[in-house]
Amino acid sequence: MNNKIDETHYNFKGLFKYISTVISWTIFVLLIIVGILLIYYYISVRLYATKGERFEPKFSVYTIVSQSMEPTINVYDVIVNTKIDDINDVKVNDVITYISTWNVTYGMTITHRVVGTRKLDDGSTCLVTRGDNNTGEDQGCVKEGNVIGVVKAVIPGLGKIQSFLSSGFGWLLVVVIPALYIIVRDILKIIKMAKNKDNKKEDIPKEGDIVKEEDVNNQDDLENAYEDIEKIKNKKK
Repeated sequence: MNNKIDETHYNFKGLFKYISTVISWTIFVLLIIVGILLIYYYISVRLYATKGERFEPKFSVYTIVSQSMEPTINVYDVIVNTKIDDINDVKVNDVITYISTWNVTYGMTITHRVVGTRKLDDGSTCLVTRGDNNTGEDQGCVKEGNVIGVVKAVIPGLGKIQSFLSSGFGWLLVVVIPALYIIVRDILKIIKMAKNKDNKKEDIPKEGDIVKEEDVNNQDDLENAYEDIEKIKNKKK
């Protein structure tokens, strides 16, 4: 009965350790991704502040906050854009991020799908866009100077983690508490190792220590074994 209880306890402990490891690594990987994106965003902002409009990053990252592109891109999804060198490289059905010039959404950053192109009087190309969840095309068209980039990757739901981590509770739960847990665990390990080391020192007999009866018996058995070996050697001679 005790063996079954011990086995169940061992299996439960192993399962708990496995789940904890998976969760820890998942959080760790997500933190790395968010950290990289935040670092890149910070560097981009600093460069933009230094160079102004002359700075055009090769990559840009945005979190979607509207439902206009659902179900293709959902709220809190994170998109990664790549800068275009020529507006003619953009194809119909590409999803782009651009700065709106329409009076209602003027200056806002929008991510919509290209549904067509137009030629302006000066011969330049203008992109016609529409959200997948919208019934009509966007007002006006997008000129080359307003295109931030073409969407190349979508990371589902990453914006939720970013939003959660930016909150006080999220920072406490995901960063502070795990850090304290690791520190406390390491301290307990050090204390345990120190105790084991002290116990090993105590096990070494010192001069004047009282020898236990079982130790005496073990010594007698050892001496008897040596005597038997010597007798066998003498017989062979």
